Amino acid sequence: MPPDHRITSEAELEAVIGEPMEFVRAKVIDSLNEAMCAFIAKSPLIFLATIDEQGLIDVSPKGDPAGFVQVDGDGNLLIPERLGNRLTFGFRNILRNPQVGIIFVVPNQRETLRVKGAATLHKDPEVLADMAVKGKDALMFTHVEVRECFFHCGKAMIRSHMWQPEHWQTETRSIAARQLLGKKKRSEEEIVQTEELMAESYKNELY
Repeated sequence: MPPDHRITSEAELEAVIGEPMEFVRAKVIDSLNEAMCAFIAKSPLIFLATIDEQGLIDVSPKGDPAGFVQVDGDGNLLIPERLGNRLTFGFRNILRNPQVGIIFVVPNQRETLRVKGAATLHKDPEVLADMAVKGKDALMFTHVEVRECFFHCGKAMIRSHMWQPEHWQTETRSIAARQLLGKKKRSEEEIVQTEELMAESYKNELY
């Protein structure tokens, strides 16, 4: 990229984007309010960002029935963990650096909820049992001490047509299946077999 077009200061950034209005600044608060708790109770999907030891960001999606993330009596978050790929990048990051960011998504809601905080990992059996789905306790949970939160405007959802099925692509085959087979060009049969293995895992290993 040409260096003369690079933005290198906040002043240059604000010259392009503009400064936020005061009422927009005021929406950033340090604890969850009633509306935010109601939003969390309807959210079936979140994106959790953590920071690795090199300062790189990992973002992991986590989903369950709506309201799977609990708000405890102190206004902090409890996020259950289920079966996954066992790479645990995000959890290893939290053990080294507790700072996290979360985006909550609710179907047909244009706004999202953004939360920043400090995370710790826990295995309290009573809490895990309370988080059970389909008779299976959560494996562990992440406690997030909320330090900053605000609703993000809905323009991204509007522009992306996220909640408008008529704009969705009709392709349903797994793109990821191709990558899981490695760099070598694979046959259509091998791709189909990988898709079937993934589908079987999704069917039998959710909880």
